[in-house]
Amino acid sequence: MSKKIRFCLVYRDMWQSSGKYQPRVDQLKEIAPVIIKMGCFARVETNGGAFEQVNLMYGENPNHAVREWTKPLREAGIQTQMLERALNGLRMYPVPADVRRLMFKVKKAQGVDVVRSFCGLNDHRNLELSIKYANEFGLISQAALSITHSPVHTIEHYLSIVDKYVEYGAKEIGLKDMAGIGRPTMLGQLVKAIKAKYPQLVIQYHGHTGPGLSMASVLEVCRNGADIIDVAMEPLAWGMVHPDVIAVQAMLKADGFDVPEIDMNAYMEARALTQKFIDDFLGYFIEPKNKISTSLLLGCGLPGGMMGSMMADLKGVKDAINLALRKNGQKEMSEDELLVKLFDEVQYVWPRVGTPGLVTPFSQYVKNIALMNILAQAQGAPRYSKMDDKMWDMILGRCGRLPGTLAPEIIELAKEHHYEFFDGVPQDNYPDELPKYRKMMEERGWDVGPDEEELFELAMHERQYIDYKEGRAKDNFERELAIAKQKSNVREVVKVVKLPEVIQEEIIEKMKKEEPDAKPIIAPVSGQLFWEFAVEEQSMPKPIGSHLKENDIVCFIQTYYGHEEVRSCYEGHLIKAVVGQGKKVHRGDVVAFVK
Repeated sequence: MSKKIRFCLVYRDMWQSSGKYQPRVDQLKEIAPVIIKMGCFARVETNGGAFEQVNLMYGENPNHAVREWTKPLREAGIQTQMLERALNGLRMYPVPADVRRLMFKVKKAQGVDVVRSFCGLNDHRNLELSIKYANEFGLISQAALSITHSPVHTIEHYLSIVDKYVEYGAKEIGLKDMAGIGRPTMLGQLVKAIKAKYPQLVIQYHGHTGPGLSMASVLEVCRNGADIIDVAMEPLAWGMVHPDVIAVQAMLKADGFDVPEIDMNAYMEARALTQKFIDDFLGYFIEPKNKISTSLLLGCGLPGGMMGSMMADLKGVKDAINLALRKNGQKEMSEDELLVKLFDEVQYVWPRVGTPGLVTPFSQYVKNIALMNILAQAQGAPRYSKMDDKMWDMILGRCGRLPGTLAPEIIELAKEHHYEFFDGVPQDNYPDELPKYRKMMEERGWDVGPDEEELFELAMHERQYIDYKEGRAKDNFERELAIAKQKSNVREVVKVVKLPEVIQEEIIEKMKKEEPDAKPIIAPVSGQLFWEFAVEEQSMPKPIGSHLKENDIVCFIQTYYGHEEVRSCYEGHLIKAVVGQGKKVHRGDVVAFVK
């Protein structure tokens, strides 16, 4: 009898890998019966990391969305699945244990069946509580291996981690090939080894299509015993997303596997609905480059979804790098030359900082170290001279054990800074906080909600939840959407109003005339700008004239996944703040000038 393969539609990740926002609850309810009618999905990924922040950011209650979204699917016998980041829960930074435990209680009550938990470092200690809490509340615990390609990430390495997952009580293993760089043969061998040792484990493969290996990887893992394959569907398949279910089904069927049939009328209906959602508002926030695959990703190993932010980062430091090169009598670099240099630097840095899995947030840290090294060297400074606390937290072991070995120069640099390495359990660094959030809700007169889901949302996403409750999130989103629509329309009609980018250009031109030596500070991401998190929305920014050193934090940008620090590439004085406290900025905008 042929091997049966089941499919999981990663509807959440389809959107996250494409752009910023997820569909509204009314849109999810509209498409759910059509997905059911397609008849080919055993699972649907309904929520998880980043899903709930973006609901809050456009003024929608994510708890209501998850309940309404999972209900019809479960009633049809389709399992619902979520993604969680172990120590980081649903956000980009660590979560106290009591909040993590409440998350599993809430998600079970909301109709989630399967929880995929992952740690970019593959430190099994970070997943121990995830597996424990999933089992405690009757969820299926899927412990994931963050797949990457390096001399450290061997089959033996991954098997030793699986041993611990099984010891903790995991029921399934996920292969999270987040950058799509896992080599197909190795992935097949890994699945075969896991199945040989633990035949009772269900294995699910999740591979992005960015560098172009995903279809070969799907075939190899299935030939070696995988049970479930994550798939996408048009118009959000391929590019930096996942392979389309039609292609995967046809390939596996031809190879002799028992795969479900697809109701093509329903597929076309779901395809049309997804396009309708894109046309409604979601498409205004989809990065066009994320629809394109690129084999360049095989060299650096970074996830494809980072391409947009990498290009913005390069634009932000390009002037500073070329200024330094000019001063040293060296040839300036084009954007493409800088991109290649960044990829090369990532490959150089990665093994020297312990070869962490290049997945959120560690992919960002490695990329930032590489970028700052390029800037430092152009300015005549040594490598690693511009690393911030988050990068050092990864290096020092505060996020978990690194899979590789730190280079001697990194260890020596840590000693010079009098930093202490940490080898304890990372969770122990973050004491319980639920009592604090209960008190906050009592003081504000807010209900903790059914199954304490509103308490959980506040504790997990404090700033976004407060903005949602007080109405700022919806107002900010409506302004952001209006600007996005205006930007889209202006490509087709004559400009009749001054759009933000036009105003930006005028500010830059004016500064060039008044202060020709002024250097711009560029927003690396889109979001809400805060000069200080502790001040009120109407407060003034940092005092004009404040002295900044190279790599000093200038301000912060609140994004759907956390906050990004905006740093100065120059030493000088803050002479102009372009964006006010709490205002929206877009990636590439000038936020301030330094001289």
